[in-house]
Amino acid sequence: MKTIDEARLETDLDYRYEYLAEFIGFGPEDIAAIHSSIGHLAPMFPKMVDATYDKLLAYDATARHFVPRQHNYEGDVPETMADLSQTHEQIKFRKEHLSRYLMRLIGNAYDSKMVKYLDVVGKMHTPGAGNKSIDVPLVQMNALMGVLSDILTEMILQLDLDAKITTQMVRAFNKLMWIQNDLINRHYAAC
Repeated sequence: MKTIDEARLETDLDYRYEYLAEFIGFGPEDIAAIHSSIGHLAPMFPKMVDATYDKLLAYDATARHFVPRQHNYEGDVPETMADLSQTHEQIKFRKEHLSRYLMRLIGNAYDSKMVKYLDVVGKMHTPGAGNKSIDVPLVQMNALMGVLSDILTEMILQLDLDAKITTQMVRAFNKLMWIQNDLINRHYAAC
């Protein structure tokens, strides 16, 4: 039986990631499967991002977070949720962020720098650990991660790949999404 320093899991981000990766079984083969998806999934990012924002804008509980001015966005902001659409400039700005996030998932090394990035994704959505003006409830973040995971799975299953490669990609992204979800959830425990 392996001994885990549970207190360290809360204070040492790399230790936490290594524990999660080992426990879940997220290893070099999974990272290779994710990296191999770049040529297949990158062209599908616009469709994936649109599907994600279709869902986010379909519910007031998620859409309301896109009415206030977003960090670094300098254009016109919507006055109400009714003003939100896929073509609103602030939504386009947010969609670009999601596209860059997806590109980082499939294009970056899974090293300490990437682990810090995944952790920042969690921090930035909480007032207690991130930007004080952003307060996205945990249930909404879990909903986002669930729909994003499902969209990734759907896109992979639409690819014309060997069944073994498809299975490897789906499993690799599933493991990664669980790690990402933990690195989001941990910041809500701190609030």
